[in-house]
Amino acid sequence: MFGDAALIALSTFTLYVFLFVMLRLFGRRQMAQLTVIDLIIVVTLGSAVETSLIRANISLWAGIVAATTLFLTNAALTALFRRSTRLRRLLGGGPLLLVNDGHIVERHLLHAGLTHADLAEALREREYADVTEVGFAVLETDGTISVVPRDNSEGNGNPGPHT
Repeated sequence: MFGDAALIALSTFTLYVFLFVMLRLFGRRQMAQLTVIDLIIVVTLGSAVETSLIRANISLWAGIVAATTLFLTNAALTALFRRSTRLRRLLGGGPLLLVNDGHIVERHLLHAGLTHADLAEALREREYADVTEVGFAVLETDGTISVVPRDNSEGNGNPGPHT
């Protein structure tokens, strides 16, 4: 029994060090910038190494091979996406305009699966009290919302609070 526990501990340590090194080599994105492919890698890595952690004597190398395959596949797909704008838009989508000149683009909000409350929260996080203060807001491909203030200089000579 103690031998099995020691083998599992050694296997877990080995996989931890392996994954740490691989993530440092292949993954330099911050968590807020995860793409769909990155999320798939994170989820499937857990599944790929799970058995190796428990059955260290049987499948340590299987977990390492599976994880290496996932990292190499991710690197290949990332390289393909960098080279092909068409493939990137087809599979990754593109930015989506949510607010245009102070008006919500309802069909884009619906397409993104966001509610008015979600949008209002994102705007408040960026110190916009109302959508009418926003020139445009864009849902970026990494899931963040970029906001550019509305030009209010026409009426009162002030450029607005967020310029």
